[in-house]
Amino acid sequence: MQPVSRTSVRLAALLSVALACGAASAQSLVETTTSIGIQNTLNSSTLPGILTVPAVPQSPQAQTTPAAAAQAQPAQAPAQTAPGGTPVPVVTVTPLSAAQQTALTAAQADFSAGRYAQARAGFEALVAQNYSSPAPHFGLALTLLAQKDEKGATFEFTQFQVLSPGSYEGPYNLGVLASRAGRYDDALKFYQDAAVLARTAGNPVAQGQALEAVASEQTRRADFASLTTTLTDLAALQPQNGDVQFRLAQARTLAGQGVAALPGLYALLQREPARADAASLLADIYVAQGLPERALRELSAAVGRVGDGTARSGLLLQQASILASTGDLRGAIFAARDARTADTRNVAAYVREGQLRLQNKDRAGALSAYQSAARLAPKDAAVRTSLAALRLDLGQTAQATQDAALALTLSPDTATRARAQFVQGVGLYRQGQYARARTLLASSAAAAASAETSLWLGLSSYALKDYKGAVTALQASVQASPSAEARRNLVSALLADARYTEAEAVARGLVTDSPKDAEAWYLLGLSQRSQRRDGEARQSLRTAANLGNVRAREALK
Repeated sequence: MQPVSRTSVRLAALLSVALACGAASAQSLVETTTSIGIQNTLNSSTLPGILTVPAVPQSPQAQTTPAAAAQAQPAQAPAQTAPGGTPVPVVTVTPLSAAQQTALTAAQADFSAGRYAQARAGFEALVAQNYSSPAPHFGLALTLLAQKDEKGATFEFTQFQVLSPGSYEGPYNLGVLASRAGRYDDALKFYQDAAVLARTAGNPVAQGQALEAVASEQTRRADFASLTTTLTDLAALQPQNGDVQFRLAQARTLAGQGVAALPGLYALLQREPARADAASLLADIYVAQGLPERALRELSAAVGRVGDGTARSGLLLQQASILASTGDLRGAIFAARDARTADTRNVAAYVREGQLRLQNKDRAGALSAYQSAARLAPKDAAVRTSLAALRLDLGQTAQATQDAALALTLSPDTATRARAQFVQGVGLYRQGQYARARTLLASSAAAAASAETSLWLGLSSYALKDYKGAVTALQASVQASPSAEARRNLVSALLADARYTEAEAVARGLVTDSPKDAEAWYLLGLSQRSQRRDGEARQSLRTAANLGNVRAREALK
């Protein structure tokens, strides 16, 4: 399944400049959101984009907020408790005077025009004149945020929350600042409080915005059970929002409730039959239930409904993967071929076809597919490295070495870099450039150790007559995967380093495991002869000769 594309949450701070004769005014930081794509991780472990904190406020917009109502008449804010447990004194909220209202309007205008220094001075003066009025604190908080003084903004938003405890904007904006500071647990709690206040105030738009923020934080921590609850609430607010319905199905699936997601997915597909993401998730759920054939039927039906070539290509690739998992390589290859036909620019389709053809031992077809992928994505290090590896396997050593060298110039990630270094190192070894080969293979082994890399590193060191280095590398190879080839080469390196007893022990293990391994018997004979145990050596060499080892026959003469 192709990953669902990420859509970051966009936040914009909107300053209200609502004016009414004799009435109070307040400012509001409001989130403008698009759908958060929650990555379906059944086939990919990548999580979606996290909450993005607000940009500097840009555009004013009139908005009535709970803070405005808080200034309409004197009131007492409920007692708060400081973090240390000390009660904060009850504050009486005093409405702004006419002169203070005029000053507030002027400060708001300065803020809207980007004159932040003047706006800050105006709001601070109002705070000094009437500390218990929420609006100046809110305006000052926004201004300080615009000036990148997040510590000051946090303080002022906290004061606003104390003075206007029924306003969702207080905890919401404190959540934004907590997210920006990396205090994600605090951010989640603030957003949850904001959602409750918005619901209590009967403001479904604000509640939806707060729930989106809660969902982002829960996604960040991969708490899919809680995310399911949040998206259920959001879906109830926005029953016609297909993206929310889909995200809810994803969250349920990721929480281990895939079957429970099926009714919602089918309902969504009835309303929006061309949604490839919903069909893809549906197939994933059936695969997880051990029903690959059902998944394939759902995908086949979806391919017929989806008109967009890119989306159809993704469905066909998913179909190819399922077919391959069931052992139907031929069908998988056809599906991958159809995927690249549906979207001729889909590099992943060519790569998948190449992988499948290689798995089916069609190396020529695989080479053609990888070459096409490399032409489409000439700056993709992973594609170029895969092409290099295939060419190395095909014996096209010079081209493989060149492709691997090119891949290393394309800013590969750590794993791809290690693989490209391995391919180039083996290619150089085959061309007799042992010193360069050893350098590359050592770098590859340091980044991503493997039995094969250590084997070739040992061979390169041996060719350079660095027998101690060869022994070290070959021992690492044997430890990772005790193949007969690695063990035979280790015996040779130990003999070259005059470590005859160790060589004999490894060789004896080989002939015990594989009594008909002629090369192992030959090496055992050499190790015994090196220890002046000629009788045993002749017996081992004779066994090797009888098994067809030519060098053993020569040694017996």
